[in-house]
Amino acid sequence: MSTREEIADAIASLSLFADLTRPQLLGVASRFEEAFFPKDARVLRQGLTGSGLYVILDGEADVVADGLKRATLGRGDFFGEASILLGEPPIADVVATRPLRCIVLGGPDVEPFLIAHPRVLFRMLQTQSRRLRAANERAGRPVA
Repeated sequence: MSTREEIADAIASLSLFADLTRPQLLGVASRFEEAFFPKDARVLRQGLTGSGLYVILDGEADVVADGLKRATLGRGDFFGEASILLGEPPIADVVATRPLRCIVLGGPDVEPFLIAHPRVLFRMLQTQSRRLRAANERAGRPVA
């Protein structure tokens, strides 16, 4: 397990947390828990209750919905937020394709965290907008 300082150092370079000060990064490191998943571990399961917001520090994972690979996630990417924010089960599996190291914020803590850190929320919205645009382009739908 990493120290709070080491986690703060690890997240300082991630775009999701780019707007935070050093004291805020240390606060994030205190609120999130570090988690490790071996290759082939199913971190989230489609249709089951989501457990939190995951941010990848090292490794890779595939997003698999209905047996089809939809995306590959890596360092700096996050997942699990949609099921927490909507109160619905995840719509895809997230499976580690390499050993995965994440920081995780439990479901009940996500909303208060985002309210307290609006710049992180803004960066999440930017990422979600990019994901939606890419999905629309893949589906051949017009992009506004």
